[in-house]
Amino acid sequence: MKSETGFDPALYDRFPTKGERPEGELEELERIWCRPKGWGWVTAINNNFIGVYFVGAAMLFFCLAGILALLIRTQLAVPMNGFLPQETYNQIFTVHGTMMMFLFAVPAVEALGVVLLPQMLGARDLPFPRLGAYAFWAYLVGGLAFFSSLFFGLAPNGGWFMYPPLTSMTYSPGINADFWLLGIGFIEISAIAGAIEIIVGVLRNRAPGMTLDKLPVFAWAMLIFAVMIIIAFPSVILATTLMELERVFGWPFFDALKGGDPLLWQHLFWFFGHPEVYIIFLPAAGATSTIIAVVAGAKLVGHRMVVLAMLATGFISFGVWSHHMFTTGMPTISTSFFSAASMAVSIPAGVQVFAWIATLAAGRLKVSTPALFAVGGLTIFVMGGLTGVMVAMVPFDWQAHDSYFIVAHLHYVLIGGMVFPFFAALYYWMPMSSARPLSERWGRWVFWLMFWGMHITFLPMHLVGLMGMPRRVYTYLPDRGWDVINLVTTVGAFLFGLAVLLWIIDMARNFRPFGDREAGNVFGGPGLEWIPTGLYSVRSIPVVKSLYPLWDDPQLSKDVVAGRYFLPNSATGERETLVVSALNAEPQYLQRMPVPGVWHVLAAVLTAAAFLLLTVQAYWPALVGAVGAVLCMMRWCWDLDRPRVADMVDIGAGIMAPTYVSGPRSHGWWAMVITLVVAGMILLLNAFSYVFLWSRDPGAWGSPPPMMATALLVAGYVGAAGLGWLSCKALALDRARSPVIATGLMVLATGLLCVVTYSDIQAWLGAGLRPSTNAQGATVASLLVWQGSLTGITGLMGVYALLRLVFGHVEARRPSTFQLIALFLGYTAGQGVFGVLLTHLFPGS
Repeated sequence: MKSETGFDPALYDRFPTKGERPEGELEELERIWCRPKGWGWVTAINNNFIGVYFVGAAMLFFCLAGILALLIRTQLAVPMNGFLPQETYNQIFTVHGTMMMFLFAVPAVEALGVVLLPQMLGARDLPFPRLGAYAFWAYLVGGLAFFSSLFFGLAPNGGWFMYPPLTSMTYSPGINADFWLLGIGFIEISAIAGAIEIIVGVLRNRAPGMTLDKLPVFAWAMLIFAVMIIIAFPSVILATTLMELERVFGWPFFDALKGGDPLLWQHLFWFFGHPEVYIIFLPAAGATSTIIAVVAGAKLVGHRMVVLAMLATGFISFGVWSHHMFTTGMPTISTSFFSAASMAVSIPAGVQVFAWIATLAAGRLKVSTPALFAVGGLTIFVMGGLTGVMVAMVPFDWQAHDSYFIVAHLHYVLIGGMVFPFFAALYYWMPMSSARPLSERWGRWVFWLMFWGMHITFLPMHLVGLMGMPRRVYTYLPDRGWDVINLVTTVGAFLFGLAVLLWIIDMARNFRPFGDREAGNVFGGPGLEWIPTGLYSVRSIPVVKSLYPLWDDPQLSKDVVAGRYFLPNSATGERETLVVSALNAEPQYLQRMPVPGVWHVLAAVLTAAAFLLLTVQAYWPALVGAVGAVLCMMRWCWDLDRPRVADMVDIGAGIMAPTYVSGPRSHGWWAMVITLVVAGMILLLNAFSYVFLWSRDPGAWGSPPPMMATALLVAGYVGAAGLGWLSCKALALDRARSPVIATGLMVLATGLLCVVTYSDIQAWLGAGLRPSTNAQGATVASLLVWQGSLTGITGLMGVYALLRLVFGHVEARRPSTFQLIALFLGYTAGQGVFGVLLTHLFPGS
């Protein structure tokens, strides 16, 4: 019986076929997915390379931030120390926290997903390899530029949280704060790009038969992680943008003298900042669930409960951001809600912890370096979680807030919940990418030094915090009882640093990537990632019938390597992978993958350069860099909607699949929808800022433009969306003049959108609104800036559509480009309507 997608699952019975596949097929795959040569190492895009680059860059930033931590602890080892000047200490303190949170924690787990997911899902690659490569190069260049600011005395010095008014132009008049604001905003864009690829990859690029109940727990964790990034990270992008607008143009979002409020920054920042803790924790938890099952030699106890617990953690975590603000004077009902949510989020975490303990009890623990790091991380995380419940109680938080108790709690949660599991993952999965595994003997030294270094460093901080030592201090007076504790803490930090140094030496001795062979399944893992791979990931894409495929079917690996499943060769002569339905993992079409190129690299470098030049106020060179980046992106996108090589191709055993689809079945459509969710989150948070600042001083807000202007603007936006829809309909008619008519309608739609947005700006200027006057002007202007930004992008899309027509690339058989432009245009028009109704009708005249 056929499913709702039209695919007959009975066709799976054709696999596996007997006998070996022709040798020429393997040679063809190796030619198509060939190893880079020369500059090809820079232009490489498949996950085998980008994933390793990504992990390497994340560990580089981890080590650099760790060196800064040792400098901090050296300064605090004894009272009244003069090892670091005060300003230098503030910069080092800020860069350390920023790098650990923004340049290591999130990128590291994202990088782990890029390395593992294609192999774990049985796919040839993730769906947008050039987007992933762009995200990596943007992250690397931007991160190195950010760190280098230390050597020029330009590093930010306001803490990794950058609270105003300390970071306002009044108290931070240099460009130090701008490095943080523009740099972090840019780096988070890179993280969002990676998240889009992960979401679409997990849902659409799985092996056939890998339904959601057979999805590996690590893949579930990465999916939830990526969705949380899409929801949370727009907040910090908006916050940094608003702060930069205030610093450069004097728009008073956070200036209380003009109707702004510094607490707005805290709400926006912690709406991102506290879910980020769970964004970091969930992939690490997924890795721990995978590793503990293997080292225990037993299937994970309560697999479905663990998945539900991860979903619950992701959901509840968005209701706890204000527990960082208990001491700001929030209403009692608010503190009660956030206190309850902060305690409730520990319940799903506890479910996962008990599942791990039960799995260890059900099996027989095989002691290894991954096992040590997994169990050690579990111990440390539970200790950090207990103190987390303590600070969730408002009276205790009032006592411990801004003391070293909070520093200790934070590091116990992050190191136990992310760093130790990440090292477990490195030791466990390294044989998948290296010709040699890391040393077990060295690994145990690394673990024990790191484990005891961790406790010696941070356990005494609980005590010194309760004794009254405040966090973020440059030095302290003697004879307060803090001297010995701080000295012991510093010794522990250097023990931890020694462990990392040993790990680096071990990596230099044994890590051998990009070879012709891998060390293989050293620990006996059950996942598809342990099937021997080449540069093409899997020799053939298998049919998955189990949650633990290699344990339940020991023959599967040999059948895959023999090419007895889907895509044993290249059906089109290009790089390919299968796209499946999101729920049931039924094959839908063949995705033709891009080849390495230079455009995404140039786009990343030019984008990073534009942000860096903005920081140093070189506006015209920044504009040139931005234009160059846009041109590179347009050239990069030019080959996305390529002509069909054939309507249907054989993907194995005579099973036929299309090579081109459009609309909601297309992976590009899914990526656009996720991108628009990001845009929608920025819009909603912008609207929150508008309403929040209005609530601070309602009487200071003036009258909006007249109702006639409101009606005309809404009609204009609706008309632009309608023209975009008509453009797609005209192309679908497939008449001789359809391409010209469709393109004309699309250009007209984008032009009308630009006119309406410009008219909205003029209507507000006519009403006497000035952004630098008060909070109303600033928040309305921020909404208009966001609307104008998307309108400008839509205008570029109109130009792109016109160029496609000029070069003969518009046809009814390839409608995806026009559908995606119309989708983006429709959202932008809808956003414009929302903004007009919000600002024109609320609070009203």
